[in-house]
Amino acid sequence: MSVTTAAYATGNLPGGTVDAVVIGGGAAGLNGALMLARSRRSVVVIDSGTPRNAPAKGVHGLLGLDGTPPAELYKRGREEVRHYGGLIVSGEVISAEPAAPSADGDLRFTVTLADGSALTARRLLVATGLRDVLPEVPGLAEHWGHGVVHCPYCHGWEVRDKPIGILAIGSASVHHALLFRQLTDDLIYFTRGTELDDDTRARFAARNIRIVDTPVEEVVKADDGGIAGVRLADGQVVARRVLAVATFMQARTEGLDGLGLPMEDVPGGMGRRFASGMAGTTDVPGVWVAGNATDLTAQVGPSAAAGALACAHINAHLAAADTDAAAADTDAAVAAAESGTATA
Repeated sequence: MSVTTAAYATGNLPGGTVDAVVIGGGAAGLNGALMLARSRRSVVVIDSGTPRNAPAKGVHGLLGLDGTPPAELYKRGREEVRHYGGLIVSGEVISAEPAAPSADGDLRFTVTLADGSALTARRLLVATGLRDVLPEVPGLAEHWGHGVVHCPYCHGWEVRDKPIGILAIGSASVHHALLFRQLTDDLIYFTRGTELDDDTRARFAARNIRIVDTPVEEVVKADDGGIAGVRLADGQVVARRVLAVATFMQARTEGLDGLGLPMEDVPGGMGRRFASGMAGTTDVPGVWVAGNATDLTAQVGPSAAAGALACAHINAHLAAADTDAAAADTDAAVAAAESGTATA
């Protein structure tokens, strides 16, 4: 270990080189850090405190923890990481970039925070998550995470049997509609200028999904603060209590340009993510990615699992590097001894 885990109990930033810095304190980042800390690795998590699911009342589809409020889940996760010696730092990363390697050739990275403090790490896990970009419909954004939902698996049970409207953004919304139809008999599909072929219209009709082609002007608020419906361009208000939107999902990349991580578009125009291979490997040696930053549709459970897998690989790489360094030191010591004997 480059920095002893005992130094982490104080909560102060370590001054030496840590084994790993995890950028992002959500499910992927915390579970990855937990794996590293339990392997007696010095690990620092940089947490901006702005998780994607902050507006949600509870996480769902997570065995044994279904319905747990996100804030409570992350609080438990931080406590668990700290229990094993990990450090959680509240802050924003403004730059992360490769640094000069160590004397034995091992990788190094410099991570700088908004307050000017900096860390040196041997390996990085990027678990920054994503941002959901909503369609520009007046009144829509204020209901995000409550009356406006995006995932039938995350929120579907909670909105079952309610009058639901699909605000289409493209072909992905067709699939969205079929999934939400499983949850309610009262579903309306607002095309919003997107194309629906005759076959899709026929399939919607077979499932009693009403189609509205008139443009949507705004979301109308109810007296209780929720959604009353949507106002169309012709002035008609179509009553709805829930609106489902397939958002454009954008991996959070702030402060990471210096790493040169490759990005890629998601098929169907649904978003943009960090490109990754098995276990979150990237084209940049020493950097892994996990969670929604690379798997845009992953829920909390898969994101946490991805973080654990990535950091198991990080630990294995560190173990190999430690062994290489120890073997090199041994060889050097033997060579020095043999040289001294020959000289004598």
